[in-house]
Amino acid sequence: MSKAIRKVLIGGNWKSNGDLAFIKSFVPSVLNTLKFEDSKCQVVVSPTSLHMHLVKTLISNNVQVSCQNVSQYPSGAYTGEVTSKMLKDLGFNWTLTGHSERRQFFSESSDVVAVKTKEALDEGLNVIVCIGENLTERTENRTFDVCISQLTPILKNISHLKLWKDIVIAYEPVWAIGTGKTASPEQAQEVHFKLREWLASNVSKDVAQETRIIYGGSVTETNAKDLITQADIDGFLVGGASLKPGFTAIVDSHKYKF
Repeated sequence: MSKAIRKVLIGGNWKSNGDLAFIKSFVPSVLNTLKFEDSKCQVVVSPTSLHMHLVKTLISNNVQVSCQNVSQYPSGAYTGEVTSKMLKDLGFNWTLTGHSERRQFFSESSDVVAVKTKEALDEGLNVIVCIGENLTERTENRTFDVCISQLTPILKNISHLKLWKDIVIAYEPVWAIGTGKTASPEQAQEVHFKLREWLASNVSKDVAQETRIIYGGSVTETNAKDLITQADIDGFLVGGASLKPGFTAIVDSHKYKF
């Protein structure tokens, strides 16, 4: 499907990890030493909401900072929520939505994820939308059906094609997140290819060519090169490995795309 070479995106999701000592060490020693051409690669890290501002102030290159989650509601009486408007006001331009842990542990439905995504897009945020199947769904050959069921509510909520330029789709098979198991490059490519075909049929051919679809699921410095060279894999969303010095090698893998 994909002839265009899209700008690679390497995302690091820190989840509920990190403290002041880690941040004050990791940002200067790892993040600030990353080398990448802005025209070819973006690097976006997602610390906890508490740590986002500190990380942003310590970064000295073009690494960007993302929220891990965002409210489905605008500003108002919603105790404990971080809104899209607040993120923009503080100079942040990215958020994740729909991570499998939000779906699993906090019962976020695909409809809720779609509302969150639209709220973020309407405020001008870039959104990394996470989708993916669990092990049972994979063994029952329902991978693609599950992914489409998670994307369809988002499609229904987005009224303007131009908003798709601010969406990155992260395909993260749940069975491969933090398990050490990784979809083979061929397995991952197959899903990415089908997702791009779906975008072409249901959104537009231009959106299908331009939308970045990244892979997540036990990506490491060892397997990153083989994954990134697949035609329809446009980068990674990395969990545990984004907290280690080896994140540098994962970012460096983008060079093999060009």
